[in-house]
This record gives sequence, C-alpha cells and structure tokens, in this order.
Amino acid sequence: MKTLKLLFGFALSATLLTSCYTEEININDNGPTISLNQLLQSYDLWYVDINSTQGFGETPFLQIAFTLTFDNGRMYANNNLVGFGSQGGGFGVQIGTYDAYNMILDVNHVIDGFDSFDVYQIDNNTIELYNPFNDTSYFLDGYQRANFDYDFIFYDNIHYFLQEYDAWEKVYTSEFGALNEFDNVNYLQFLSGGNDSTFRSSQDVNVSNTNNIFWDYTGVYGVGNVTGNMYLKTLTLDYDFFDNEFFELSVINDATIELLHPSSGTVYEFEGRGYIPYYRNSDTEGKVTKHENTPKKRKQKSLKVDNPRENTRNTQA
Repeated sequence: MKTLKLLFGFALSATLLTSCYTEEININDNGPTISLNQLLQSYDLWYVDINSTQGFGETPFLQIAFTLTFDNGRMYANNNLVGFGSQGGGFGVQIGTYDAYNMILDVNHVIDGFDSFDVYQIDNNTIELYNPFNDTSYFLDGYQRANFDYDFIFYDNIHYFLQEYDAWEKVYTSEFGALNEFDNVNYLQFLSGGNDSTFRSSQDVNVSNTNNIFWDYTGVYGVGNVTGNMYLKTLTLDYDFFDNEFFELSVINDATIELLHPSSGTVYEFEGRGYIPYYRNSDTEGKVTKHENTPKKRKQKSLKVDNPRENTRNTQA
C-alpha cells in the first residue's frame, strides 16, 4: 500500500511539474511585441523596392518615392535624385502625416489626400504595405542612414535623374575631337511619363526660358551600365534619320553631366535648367508631375532583389 502511495505521489508530482513548465512556455510565447509605430520608427529610411510591387494599381506617392521615413506622425520622402542624401538630412522632405495602429497605417498626403494600408511584417527589416483600395502591395526595406548606400541608388536610377530638369543646356565642348552632327545640338530634354524613354533635342542657342525652346527632334533614349564601374553609364540617343548617338555619361554634380562621344572623341558638358521637384510640402507649391500631367514612373529600381517577393505575411509585429 505504501508502495502504491509513493508511486501515486511521484506521478502526481511529475504531472504538476509538467503543467507548470508548459504554462511558463505559453506565457513567454505570448509576451509583449513592439507596436506598429515602433516598427516604422525602428529604421531611419524605408527603401521602396518598386520591382517587388504586386498588383495592377498604383499609389502615387509610393510610386515616385525612393525612400520613406516615419517620424512621430510626420512622413518624409526622397522623391528626387537631385539633392539625394543631403536634402532634409538625408530624409528628403515632409510629404504628409500618418497614424499607425493595430497593423493599419493611415496616411494623409499633402497632395493625394487620405490612404489606408494593411501592414505586414515580412522579416526583420521588410514590411508590406497593402492598399485595399487598389489591391496593390508595396514592399519596403528598412535601413539606418549610416549603412544606406545613397550613391548606389543615385547611379542605379540615372535614367530618372535626367528627367528632373526641364532641359539640359550644352555649356562646354572640348577643342579636341572630330567634327560631328551632335556639335550642333545645344539642348536636350528627357521626358517622364508615357513610355518613360522619350528625349528631345534642339539646336537653339542661348534660350533664357526653357518653355521657348524649339525642339527639332523627338526620339527614344536609353541608359546602360558599364561593367565594373558604378560611376559611369552609357547614353544612347536613337535618331531615326541617321545612326544612333552613343555616349559615355558621367555625373559631375547634381546639375551637370559630361558626355563623351567615343566615335568623335569629343567631350560635352550639359547643365540642368528648370529643376522639377517631384513633391510638395505644406510650405511650397512644388509639383508632383511635369510633362502632360503624367506621374513619374520608376520601374527599374533594384537594390536587393530582382524578382517579386513571395506573398508571405507575418503579423507578429
């Protein structure tokens, strides 16, 4: 009888100990997590990975933003490559306000008005913003300013940098180099919207107002990479009536580019005229779009991945 009592006691003790252990694990599993607002503010910059966008709709302010920053209810964006990394201390300009609660992000944009997003945490530094109004998801990657590669983003998007001025005026032609047709071109323009690859050229001289430039030709342009050199690009201007013009493109500063014409050996410099800010804050009347009121598209950005993300949603944060 004593033996049975002892065995029953051991069994009861083991059961109680197991129950206590299980209860402790459950408490830990259900421990507190950070709020959505804390998550949004845990990184200085959220890079908008436009290549990973899922859905056929568009949210205008996300479509043109390179980065977003969430700061105590104020939302900032880098929409332009001119001034990228220096404007607003690297955050860009304020584009609106936001409220974050229960994995929902409500945004009041200074131009586009109200938008609401369901937020899903994909991994430690990736979130998905799902817009139920247009059934489209945008994916944002979090970075601190100290480890964000502003230069890479700038040079990976030179195509759009060229569109941030009304026109580019030729200010220098080298004395060396063979005579060629491009010597007569004094203005270039790269248009946003439409097929997003249209350029215009003009032989006008000393035009003070870019609106008064007569454009002699309209064609298609393309920007390419140079293997092993991030700071050098190629620029091809497609002229139908004679061979394409091919250049090596270098950026001197935010308003000046250099074009080396390999076939003639001539070097040209162009300066931007009529800066186009793709934003507006509460203190300015800047513009979001320029040519024919068509929003700027940015379909070629690529920082981390080339393929769209899997639609895997994690709501733990």
